Amino acid sequence: MSETKTALVTGANKGIGYEIANGLGALGYRVGVGARDEARRETAVEKLRAAGVDAFGVPLDVTGDQSVTDVAELIERRAGRLDVLVNNAGISGETGPGWEQDPTTLDLDLVRTVVETNVLGVVRVTNAMLPLLRRSTSPRIVNVSSSVGSLTRQADPDIEIGPVMAAYAPSKSFLNAVTVQYARQFAGTNILINAACPGLVATDFNGFYGPRTPEQGAATAIRLATLPDDGPSGAFFEDDGVIPW
Repeated sequence: MSETKTALVTGANKGIGYEIANGLGALGYRVGVGARDEARRETAVEKLRAAGVDAFGVPLDVTGDQSVTDVAELIERRAGRLDVLVNNAGISGETGPGWEQDPTTLDLDLVRTVVETNVLGVVRVTNAMLPLLRRSTSPRIVNVSSSVGSLTRQADPDIEIGPVMAAYAPSKSFLNAVTVQYARQFAGTNILINAACPGLVATDFNGFYGPRTPEQGAATAIRLATLPDDGPSGAFFEDDGVIPW
């Protein structure tokens, strides 16, 4: 088994996910670029390789059981283990004027679609990768969340938290809660799992609105993916430190 550490980043063909892959690659990790779209995935891999990253493409749909099973087998063949899993793939779901999701008119199918990717997809991928992660001497799991998932901030009228997003924001609260449950289950093991908020990053996810670059947005996830063995687990971080639940 190679001494080179291997990372899998979901939704890594563009934006924050791509920069997480790029940052881990610059630190010497072999990086699996998880993405559904073959053309975009291979373009990202070629770009990363041109930058000196040991990258390989991973055909991954986080909503598909067989897709995730196939990815676990692919990584087993290529690396024999997994050292870092970054669950970055996520969707906002359809929004109305002002990028709002009104809870009083919310389409339940929209909620199901968002939760399927943002929460169930994370559980599906994490559980499939656990046998490979357990072979690592220092396995790390990072769930890319958002500060809009903070109930404390959402409930504080003095904090500007953006528009009402009755599908997306609760999906991130759900993801945060799931992260805590994993951390409790992993207590006493060498697996560290945390949630990361990238901040308001200008990507096609939000119509390129926001003051932060994808590189800046990737920084917290990269830091959590490379924590020392005595690092935190079961917490929620942004650049400035811990975010209240």
